[in-house]
Amino acid sequence: MPAFESCEKNRGRLNIPLSCSNGENRILPEFEAFQEATPRAPMPSGSANLIVKNISMYEKTNKLLHHTDAYHYSNLIIRRGQEFTMGIVFNRPFNPKIDLFFIEFLIGIKPIRTQKTLISLTLGENNETNDWEVRVVETSKNETKVAITPAADCIVGLYSTYVTVITNLGKKRSQRNKKTDFYVLFNPWAPTDQVYLDNEDERKEYVLNNVGMIYNGDYTNINRRPWNYGQFQSGVLEACIFILDFGKMPLLYRGDAVKVFRKASAMINSLDDDGVLVGSWGGDFSSGTAPTAWTGSVEILTNYFSEGGKPVKYGQCWVYAGVFNTFLRCLGLPARVITNFCSAHDNSGNLMTDIVLDEDGSLDRELSDSIWNFHCWNEAYVKRRDIPENYSGWQVVDATPQEISEGYYRCGPTAVVAIKNESLGYSFDAGFVFSEVNSDVVYHKKDKYGNMTVIYVDSNYVGKLVVTKMIGSNDYNDITASYKYTKTSPLDSYHSTLPDTDVKLCTQATKNNDDLMLTMIFSNLSNEPRTITTKITGKVEYYTGATRTQYTLLTQEVSLKPLEYKQEVITVKSEQYKNFIIGQSFLSFIVYAFIKETSMSLTSMESIYITTPPLLLEVSNTPQVGNEMFAIVGFTNTLGYDLTNVTVRMEGLNLFPLKTKNYSIIEQGSKIKWIESFKPQKAGTMTLVACLDCASLRDWQGENSSSDARASTKIKRRMGLTLSGRYISLVLAVQIAYLLQTVGAAGKCDTVFKGFSDCLLQLGNNMASYPQDLDEKENLQTICTYWDDFHSCATTALADCQEGATELWEKLKKESRNLEFKGSLFELCAGGNDASTPSASPTGLTLLLSSFSALLTWIQF
Repeated sequence: MPAFESCEKNRGRLNIPLSCSNGENRILPEFEAFQEATPRAPMPSGSANLIVKNISMYEKTNKLLHHTDAYHYSNLIIRRGQEFTMGIVFNRPFNPKIDLFFIEFLIGIKPIRTQKTLISLTLGENNETNDWEVRVVETSKNETKVAITPAADCIVGLYSTYVTVITNLGKKRSQRNKKTDFYVLFNPWAPTDQVYLDNEDERKEYVLNNVGMIYNGDYTNINRRPWNYGQFQSGVLEACIFILDFGKMPLLYRGDAVKVFRKASAMINSLDDDGVLVGSWGGDFSSGTAPTAWTGSVEILTNYFSEGGKPVKYGQCWVYAGVFNTFLRCLGLPARVITNFCSAHDNSGNLMTDIVLDEDGSLDRELSDSIWNFHCWNEAYVKRRDIPENYSGWQVVDATPQEISEGYYRCGPTAVVAIKNESLGYSFDAGFVFSEVNSDVVYHKKDKYGNMTVIYVDSNYVGKLVVTKMIGSNDYNDITASYKYTKTSPLDSYHSTLPDTDVKLCTQATKNNDDLMLTMIFSNLSNEPRTITTKITGKVEYYTGATRTQYTLLTQEVSLKPLEYKQEVITVKSEQYKNFIIGQSFLSFIVYAFIKETSMSLTSMESIYITTPPLLLEVSNTPQVGNEMFAIVGFTNTLGYDLTNVTVRMEGLNLFPLKTKNYSIIEQGSKIKWIESFKPQKAGTMTLVACLDCASLRDWQGENSSSDARASTKIKRRMGLTLSGRYISLVLAVQIAYLLQTVGAAGKCDTVFKGFSDCLLQLGNNMASYPQDLDEKENLQTICTYWDDFHSCATTALADCQEGATELWEKLKKESRNLEFKGSLFELCAGGNDASTPSASPTGLTLLLSSFSALLTWIQF
């Protein structure tokens, strides 16, 4: 554990120090002599003192019962409020009539019973100083097996274990043994825990799922970013505890989920307290890693831990949310990532979003609040004990540093139901979150003297869509209704002072190939003509809504007859904006319309997200534990310009660690292909994540979910690898051309091999259309039918060329050895045909065919 300044000191009026570090637990002495009278009569003469020989934590059994078996950590990990078993081996059988021992668990360097950092359990006695329970399960020879239930509100962290025997002379303790240290986590499965979640599907998704989707883009063009949370990976749990230590959070408070939320929301960002992530919303990330380049949380958390609390560069809102989600799930707290599209940032705290326009209708950047195209935060599930119970459930917590809350850059927890019901007086930061999803956008016009007048109020722009990942799916779940009712603005005071305009304006921004189109629809509701002057500002902006570059400013006159409806379309050519696009690509328009006859104004905003070329990620070969597989990343530069200093990252939890590849240049129109081999060591659905990042344009990512089947070599459709008959035929044809090169060059049986190739290609087409959902018997019958057809075809084709056939079979046999595939269709299907070809021939060919997915790596894009 890296060293840092401790906070072991008295605080305020407390006369005892608060322990704030779980980095090292205190080592208790092996013997403590009694200072006064012994607590019980002397032991009978001739009886040997009871001595602890060994302590068994039954890690495997307990982890399975506590849903912690996925953690890459050898020691025991349990969840509070739930019983676990440990065994104590003595030098002789334990006799409760003459022997007395107790079990001690401690956490921190200064364990104290009253602070619940020292737990002492005695069999058969009432443990009044704590809510932990102990009972004897069984006694077998010299081992006494006990069951212990930690308190449902006990401190979360790393505990040390001691067994202390009472002798005539004093207390005799077991030696300090780090192998008996164990972690206690929050427990969503325990009804008595404040984070109890009563739905098993939700527990699997929000606690146990170690991969997810984070959504970005804009509400009309939602993009998704795969994210490896990796809460069970080696070093992550230790890093999460270190974050609380480094933030000097007293151990006494670490049993309260609300306090943990609050502390962690400050510690995930680096402002104020040198927390995990340095935020940067500019374009220069040369001194660290660009936010768009991360594939998950593991690298960030383990780097922060190994560097002793040195903040990691760089993060933006989805990175903060992804890392925070890992932290919460790792400690057993149900959590999910939320994306709010058109998310307001209320700088002034007035629960409104103020947009200030200059005299010419352009945006005043200094005086205006920002509206983020999207913003990500987290929700965590908890029963609130500090506010009325009806505000329990999902709570908003946000680690992105935006505004100061009680002295630190942090936000929440605040109840989602409180946001919806506008109960903004309850802790914490409810007003700020309300403004993010539900505030009115108030447009002000500033004159040359700095005086401002409200000209328009838009009650429907903010909080267009709120989403999170759907349970058991990568699709998004629309949860907007949990944050807001159908909008009837609660801040209608401005509407009451503004007369209704008799002209209505509706706008929409779309993309036509590479050009942008802004459609404006004007509707004259009056019986008189209207003349409208529109001023249109086009700008490239960060996803936070902050202006990067203004690329156009247009003025247009629109004349409307009485009750006339008119549509105007403004086209912005790609040449006008493409040179301004750097990094994430958000373009927006602000339309200011002045009605000459009534001197009234209309205003509208539209944003559009420029999508990037796809990054392809495929998996080839049979998905089976221990079988070699290949991850293939491909990209074609169709952007029309060169990309320089490109970094590609690929990561697969429980498949292989993060890998990085750099390209100095990817020229326009060129392609890249990167292949990595791996051997799955664990069954189940695994996810590969890849991303491509460079300064010119960011936010490329790809993902692929692979299913490892222990007993099946069938490639399942859920692998995400679709093999068309044409593609398989191409693969096999290229391979056959390679193998026949020598034979063909010698002029042996030229026409015969054309027939053989046709047989092989037909087999490839059959395999491409192979049914995916057959049972084992039907599976074998279908494959053997394909094989029989091929065998008959090939035997006929090669009948007149024995010399060439023998040479071909030997080459197939030789090449097939390199595929490391075990098994033979010839052997499986031998009972169905009387093969006349040499025994090595079909075996070598079958090895080739059975591993045809591996041959995908031979083909270049």
